[in-house]
Amino acid sequence: MMQASTDIKKKERRFLPEDFEVTTWDKLEPYLKNLSERPLRSKDELENWLSDVSELDAVVSEDACWRQIKMTCDTENTALRDAFNYFYTDIQPHIQPYSDQINKKLIACGYTKELDQKKYFTYLRSVKKSIDLFREENIPLLSELSVMQQQYGGIVGKMTVEVEGKEYTLQQASKFLENHDRSLRESVYRKINERRIQDKDILDELFTQLVHKRHQVALNAGFRNFRDYTFVEKGRFDYTKEDCFNFHEGVKEYVLPLLNLINRKKRAKLGLDTLRPWDTEAEPKGIEPLRPFSDGKELLQKTISCFEKLRPFFAGCLLKMNELHHLDLDSRKGKAPGGYNMPLAESGAPFIFMNAAGQMHDVTTMVHEGGHAIHSFLAHPLELSAFKEYPIEMAEVASMSMELFTMDYWDSFFDNAADLERAKEHQLERVISVMPWIATIDKFQHWIYENPFHTVEERTANWMKILSEFSSIEIDFSGLENFRWSAWQRQLHLFEVPFYYIEYGIAQLGAIGLWKQFKENKENALDNYMKALSLGNTKTLPELYKTAGIQFNFSPAYIKELMEFVHGEMKA
Repeated sequence: MMQASTDIKKKERRFLPEDFEVTTWDKLEPYLKNLSERPLRSKDELENWLSDVSELDAVVSEDACWRQIKMTCDTENTALRDAFNYFYTDIQPHIQPYSDQINKKLIACGYTKELDQKKYFTYLRSVKKSIDLFREENIPLLSELSVMQQQYGGIVGKMTVEVEGKEYTLQQASKFLENHDRSLRESVYRKINERRIQDKDILDELFTQLVHKRHQVALNAGFRNFRDYTFVEKGRFDYTKEDCFNFHEGVKEYVLPLLNLINRKKRAKLGLDTLRPWDTEAEPKGIEPLRPFSDGKELLQKTISCFEKLRPFFAGCLLKMNELHHLDLDSRKGKAPGGYNMPLAESGAPFIFMNAAGQMHDVTTMVHEGGHAIHSFLAHPLELSAFKEYPIEMAEVASMSMELFTMDYWDSFFDNAADLERAKEHQLERVISVMPWIATIDKFQHWIYENPFHTVEERTANWMKILSEFSSIEIDFSGLENFRWSAWQRQLHLFEVPFYYIEYGIAQLGAIGLWKQFKENKENALDNYMKALSLGNTKTLPELYKTAGIQFNFSPAYIKELMEFVHGEMKA
């Protein structure tokens, strides 16, 4: 069994004073000036300089992360919002020219070729990419985008509805979609969507502005569109847009039929003539909805118990984060939507943010973010901050694999075998049902940025066309078109992290591959998982997948193979 420690410690500083904090540009600039001007007269001096660059990167990154964490935990606190905005308008823009100078200094240094090229390959490749993309004229645009993107969380975080005389966030209200009372389910479904529609025009306008600014960033950097720019900026060295298009087709051909099958079974189980969108989470009368926990505290305790059974190191990561108060799990008004694991580059132990409301999908979110957290712990001992900045695709393998690994230990959440079986079935249905949505969002983004000056009407028409391609024919949406037209607005990635979505599909396939391994040899699969995550960003994406014992492959043929495996497990 692979061993690892959760005794994570903040790295001792040797370049910056221990009490240094990122407060103003004037205080930060001298350190960047030192790094950009320092002579490098030997390999040893180069390696020491790289260590100092890494230290400063970690300190600045962690400061920015804490500003975002605090703001998303309380979107109505103007001081926290101002602190976030200050960093991205008054500090970050000044850092970027120095970062470019430092990158160029590294590549131009005669001693760089004496570094271990195998060890530094992915880092140097990323540095060269950053040099190629850097444009002075993009600094203010990227700063504006960083601030504008966060407006989405503020808008959506204020959305609430009233159900049975009580106010709920949209996340909290969604639990009523599991209720036996079909009329109540429909009422809540309509209230949630009507509340979203109230801010449709505001979000449409925000999104239009974001698209135009992103397109200008791409033009400034010499690209035809933001899609092509982003593929380079995100370091997608190992796959192309054509691979994404093949993924879309594979999902349509081999996943959508399984989703239709799942929905036919749901309709039959509920004894309905027609399955409506407010029916998909419901259980037949007499079967209570799954309630795996009551609040965030219980969710954490039960997840720690579950992780302990799987591998004690995993539980230790959550215990350490709890000790450090690096968790905010409950949904509440004024909190930004969604969930994330925020790596903290200097101190090491990450922060988990989510909006738990007592439902089964909250368990999935918690173990998902727990997988990300484990990745942060395993990569933290790596020498340089850049080595820890693992590819997004591998990050999602870490989280999605944990959703599947933990299923056999969900007795921590459920007292009886019947509920446990229902929970597992729910998870496997989710593995299938999420794939068409991933394809929908990704294909939509390709259209958006290939046609950046589209009208809202054109956007809606193309969204509906793409949504229809990947929607289950077993669900009747008649009369609900006004809700469907703007359904894309609920996906925060479109606003906050553009083109971050295909990674979930690529990673889901990797996670299924690891789970297949796990079913054959649990300890070997967990060792391979931990070995791959421990490599951080020191290997290419195909090499990381190979270390994990899985294929870097998202062709239609491979999708078919893995879907047949999942379907077999569901039947079993």
